[in-house]
This record gives sequence, C-alpha cells and structure tokens, in this order.
Amino acid sequence: MTDITKPATAVNIEAKLALFAEQWAPHRIAGINDYDVKIAKVQGEFVWHTHEATDELFLVVSGLLTIQLRDGDVVLGPGEIYVVPKGVEHCPRAEEETAILMLEPAGTVNTGSAGGPRTREPVPLD
Repeated sequence: MTDITKPATAVNIEAKLALFAEQWAPHRIAGINDYDVKIAKVQGEFVWHTHEATDELFLVVSGLLTIQLRDGDVVLGPGEIYVVPKGVEHCPRAEEETAILMLEPAGTVNTGSAGGPRTREPVPLD
C-alpha cells in the first residue's frame, strides 16, 4: 500500500539489495494495487512448486536465473523477465548469486504448493 503521508521518493533496487545478504528470502520493496513488488538474492536450486491461482513475474537485476520447467528451461540475464503462468510447475535456479525482482499478488507464498523449510513471509523494506 502506498502511504500518502510519506513524501514521494523513488525506490533504488540496488540500495535495497544492499540491506540484506540472506538468499531465497523475499523482501517487499513496494506495493501496487493488490500486488507486492519483491526482491531476493538467490543461489543454488529452490524447490519445485506451483502457484495455482496466479502468474508469477521474474525480472533479473543481476546475474543469471534459470527457470526450470518440466518442458524446458528459460534462462534470464539482467534486464530480462519471464512470467510463469499460473498452475505451471517451476523451480528457479542460479549457479552464481543472482538478484531478482518478483511481482505477484500480496499474500502469495514463495514456495507455492510445496511449502517446507524455504517458505518465507516477505520482509518489508518499503
């Protein structure tokens, strides 16, 4: 939600990424309507999961991200986006530390249908 009592300021993604080191932990940097704009640092392989009710947008800020899909992988570099359609099983993976931005409805669980120890609530940085 936008707080109209705060002065208007731009969000610097690089500055927000510098505030944390933990990987695979989403951080909320903004909201738009009923959506969260989240960033994360990732390395290694996540978990295979689906989001039955929503699409999920990934934008690579730095590094390389592979979105593994059952019918073929999508490799993203800086400035590239991919939208995983709702209900499609996927597993993000990064060989080196990669910074990503995600756009999805507020309340979307990062591990989708899989749950487990990597499930995290987004940490607000907005």
